[in-house]
Parts: sequence; structure tokens; C-alpha cells
Amino acid sequence: MTPNPISKKMSPEAFLAFERASDQKHEYRDGEIVAMSGARRAHNKISTNVSGLIWQNLQGKDCESYASEMRVWVPKSKLYTYPDIVVVCGTPEFVDDEFDTLLNPVLIVEILSESTESYDRGEKFKNYRSIASLREYVLISQTSFSIEKYVRHGDGFWMLSEASGLDSGITLESIDCRISLSDAYDKVNLDAK
Repeated sequence: MTPNPISKKMSPEAFLAFERASDQKHEYRDGEIVAMSGARRAHNKISTNVSGLIWQNLQGKDCESYASEMRVWVPKSKLYTYPDIVVVCGTPEFVDDEFDTLLNPVLIVEILSESTESYDRGEKFKNYRSIASLREYVLISQTSFSIEKYVRHGDGFWMLSEASGLDSGITLESIDCRISLSDAYDKVNLDAK
């Protein structure tokens, strides 16, 4: 999704009220509000494929997955954001009784786009790393058949693994889920706009 800054500044509480009444999704970055625009076909297809694979894997496990509509709050950096896919295991914790803003994800998946790639790799990942429950962060390319995952090891140490090519796969350790890239990219044409 392409960010579009809105000049109005708000408190986190005012933003939640604003966002819940809005027809459009926004990200909240320490007082700054950024409108999110729609995603392209490849992004949507990858998201649907991977979300379905994760959902299927979680059957019978004490975990839940959400695709793009579950807001996540990152208190340390005052960030409200909508990951493409988020998974929580155990008892989900929410900001309040609206149950629309998750506090304790174990896995976050972002599908990279030209407009958000540097943010997803940089500042956003830095913010996500401050979530104590987060064990794994996954980045999926829209320009090549490749997936990167970062797994938390010890105190603040993140290890990178990569899979490239449709004949490869990657295991999401936080939920014990193997994803083949051929399934993740099923019916995805990287050359189409």
C-alpha cells in the first residue's frame, strides 16, 4: 500500500477513535497520520495465498491469523499499523474491548511494494523489533520469487534466512509452517502491473 501523509497530528487515543470511524485505513506514526491506498493484484494474490497457507497450518493449534485488517499497536514507538498478515499464539491481547488492535503478535508478514519496501525493511522493522512477543518477521517480494525471514534469537539478535525460486521453500519457525514459494506465488505474474 502506498502511504499518503495527512498533516493533522493526533494523540494515540484520538487516532483510534478517528480510525474506527473512517472508511479508509491509516497508519499512525507517533502523532502523524498516513493514509494507506489500495494494493495491486500481485500483492493481493500473494497475501491471499500465504494467508490461506498459514490459516490451514494453524488448524488445531492455539494460534490465530489475520490478513490486513487487524491493526497492531507498537507502544514503544507509538505506531498503529496494519501488517499484511499477523499471527498470535496463545491468548490474544488487545488494546481495548473493541478487539481490533492486537498487542502480542508472534509472526508478522509484509509484502513488499516499491513505495513501502525501504520503510518495511528499515523503520517499520525497527519498530516491530520492540514488540516483546514477536518471534518472526517475513518479507515477501513482488518483483522476484523470494521470501526473507528474520527470526529472533536471544535478546535482540535477529537471524536472516532467504528462499529464492519457485522450487524452494521456507519454514516459519514461530508457527511450524513450511511454505513452498510455488504455493506462495500461485497464479502471480510478476511482470503484470
